[in-house]
Amino acid sequence: MDKTNSKILTMSFALAALLGGFTLHLLIRVMAGAFGTVARLADSDLIRHGVPVAFGLALFVVLQFNPKILTWGEEVVSEVRKVVWPSGRDTTAMTIVVIIFVILASVIIATFDYMSSQLVNVILK
Repeated sequence: MDKTNSKILTMSFALAALLGGFTLHLLIRVMAGAFGTVARLADSDLIRHGVPVAFGLALFVVLQFNPKILTWGEEVVSEVRKVVWPSGRDTTAMTIVVIIFVILASVIIATFDYMSSQLVNVILK
């Protein structure tokens, strides 16, 4: 494995573990607000902070040392490196085109909405 790919994968797995631990922390807080039993358990620092940290570390270890996941990660990084990204000028031009079409579509929809509301008002009067 390329050393750069290894660093990218390790940082990605660390970020995934961090997000997993943070999500578990939020779930514990939400469940503590909804259920009394969980609230009593969440009063303990071990449950409130230790379980999400342990989960994050376990997730990182599983991701980092699983050969199948490492192979998949290497393939993903190699495929992303093959992508030809548009230049800044192309991105700006495409963004302007999208904005123009969104404005055009909103004007058309607003016109049809106004005309249909006027038609309904004429029919109901």
